[in-house]
Amino acid sequence: MGTAKTEEFTVKDNKIAKYTKALAHPARVAILQLLIKKQACVCGDIVNELPLSQSTVSQHLKELKDAGLIKGDIDGSKICYCIDEKEWNTAKKYLTTFFEAYVNKNECC
Repeated sequence: MGTAKTEEFTVKDNKIAKYTKALAHPARVAILQLLIKKQACVCGDIVNELPLSQSTVSQHLKELKDAGLIKGDIDGSKICYCIDEKEWNTAKKYLTTFFEAYVNKNECC
């Protein structure tokens, strides 16, 4: 199997890819929306809010955490999750710049 060659692309390209990969599943979008709605750290409630098993939710939380969009703190035997505000703002900047770069100057297709 070939390598991804991510080092051949800019830091900006890699960041955009990281964030969009994290957003590329409806369960992860739902988790982020739940965390945004609660505006606080959420512990065991995430599994109760989604039609997914604990292990599946954990996998999605790992993807979001790896992308830096969320952070988790250990509270006793639980891990509580919330939006990582610094990384969230960085993602917002990169994605906004990416989408605003397109200006339709002529009709195509």
